[in-house]
Amino acid sequence: MSLISFTHSLVSHRNGCVLVSEPTTLRRHAEANFAGKYRTWAKTNGFESMLPGDIKDRKEKAARAQQAINSHLTERKLAERVVPYSDKLFKTAAIEWLIATDQPIQALEHPKFKDMIDVAARATNGVKIPGRKATRAEIMRMFKNHLTKLKVTLNVCLLILAISPYIF
Repeated sequence: MSLISFTHSLVSHRNGCVLVSEPTTLRRHAEANFAGKYRTWAKTNGFESMLPGDIKDRKEKAARAQQAINSHLTERKLAERVVPYSDKLFKTAAIEWLIATDQPIQALEHPKFKDMIDVAARATNGVKIPGRKATRAEIMRMFKNHLTKLKVTLNVCLLILAISPYIF
């Protein structure tokens, strides 16, 4: 079927009027001339009205209902549940840490590990463990401070060595 014959089947001419056989045009025509009768028929037959005005009203009503719900919704973060301390729980967590990170058993006896646990024990709402970037930045800062202190110490030692031939 060619485009011309297809278009011709949708359009017909009667009494100088152009009639178009399209659902949207038919719905607008029904709404303009038979809205009351159509709505009554739709209601008695349990049919949802497809008149353009009714469709628009349903969409606006749905949008208003959605806006009413959105104003009452708030985003809440879930609080972390802090597990109460027990020696058994700590022992289990320490052993699991040793295994998961492939640490030697002596790591639990290291003074710095004990210092870290003592600091964490003073926390009242759990412990926030820094991420990789924050840990890396802190290591770099600590290393720079260590080098600065070492430089000051070595400068003092060099000064003493430079002066010492004159002292003796």
